[in-house]
Amino acid sequence: MTGSGTHAVRAGSEAAHGHRPVAVPIHQTAAYEFDSWEQAREVFALRQTGDVYSRTGNPTQLVLEQRLAALDDGVAALATGSGQSAVVVALLALARSGEHLVASSTLYGGTMDLLTDTFTDFGIESTLVDPLDLEAWAAAIRPTTRALFVESVGNPTASIPDLESLAEIAHRAGVPLVVDNTVATAALLKPKDHGADIVVYSATKHLGGHGGSLAGAIVDLGTFDFGAEPARWPQFTQPYPRVGDVVLWERFGRESSALLVYARTKLVHDLGPSLSPFNARDILLGIETLEVRLARISTTTQTVVDALLEHPAVTRVHHPLAERGAARTRAEHYLPRGWPGVLSFDVVDPALVPAVVDGLRLFTLAANIGDVRSLVIHPATTTHSHFTEAQLTQGGFSAATIRLSVGLENPEDLVADLSATLDAASTAVSAANQNISRQKVGQP
Repeated sequence: MTGSGTHAVRAGSEAAHGHRPVAVPIHQTAAYEFDSWEQAREVFALRQTGDVYSRTGNPTQLVLEQRLAALDDGVAALATGSGQSAVVVALLALARSGEHLVASSTLYGGTMDLLTDTFTDFGIESTLVDPLDLEAWAAAIRPTTRALFVESVGNPTASIPDLESLAEIAHRAGVPLVVDNTVATAALLKPKDHGADIVVYSATKHLGGHGGSLAGAIVDLGTFDFGAEPARWPQFTQPYPRVGDVVLWERFGRESSALLVYARTKLVHDLGPSLSPFNARDILLGIETLEVRLARISTTTQTVVDALLEHPAVTRVHHPLAERGAARTRAEHYLPRGWPGVLSFDVVDPALVPAVVDGLRLFTLAANIGDVRSLVIHPATTTHSHFTEAQLTQGGFSAATIRLSVGLENPEDLVADLSATLDAASTAVSAANQNISRQKVGQP
């Protein structure tokens, strides 16, 4: 079997071989010429494959899609303009008005907004549950449930769910397990190995790695049988209204991903979350070094976690490396190839947060993860700023939590920066508190 490092460099390249370039070219065009009236008719009728218009795909994007499918051992992939749009398109392909989703309560803030706000406008209800509480997942399922959705590595707490058990729960209910694998990527974890059916990515993050281009992706792993209960999935098993009498499941099935044909020709076509050819190539360049970067980030993260665990201003580190017992065993089972570079930690006093965030020199204050640069953010006032105290608690973090994304800087420099900043913040806050105490008792 071809290794994922080889796939990261070579998969899909033959799709761009018009003039036999070594690097993948940028096909910067809006539309594509057809050979004939007949070919145009056949492509639009889904009887032939072919480029139509760059809103729904382009040759550079095709290379990216084939590479992502190869990395995850999937049957097909669909690239979109952002990670958020990938989640939107994947879930809208499965659930429609009046239907229901069950999702983890520890998700990226933008995904939480989608599930709890925008999707309710669409008539799609979501139930959020503790990602580690398997009984809660099972209890939340309804007859109208159409998918279970979870992150393989939670954001911002880096929690690791039991994907195999969640897959069993989903399949007993007759619905797919959708996994957001953005933090781990296929370099660290392949959801298909653990029973998942669909994978989504913010390719902006580790897949690209440079923080320069937005992109998202959906990978159909080809494991879910939408034909087993056709009445539950009419979008795939009944005639597709916009293409005559075509039944997508009959024509494309698992092997050619009826799911992604529907997503591309209806949702991406109608909603327009398109990926530009330039951004597609930018992500492809990042993927070529994915395994090397993730290996470096993994070892650096271990050094950072160890240093944070020893610092007196830190009360808790949220990362698999900081776990013990069953949680650590579960993390080692799902992540044998390395540790994720996203983590968070709680400081002893929330008053320390501004001084820590502003004092760091080698952690850029930015709302992103998976960059070559190390990043820092305070979730409670930024990415999850609209959360109530109860929602923060449900998500596993608080106002005292700071999130880090570890990059490619020298580990000793990152540790020195963190230690010095935490020391200085602790000293400053302690002095301020002492001054306030003296003022209260009338001391000069």
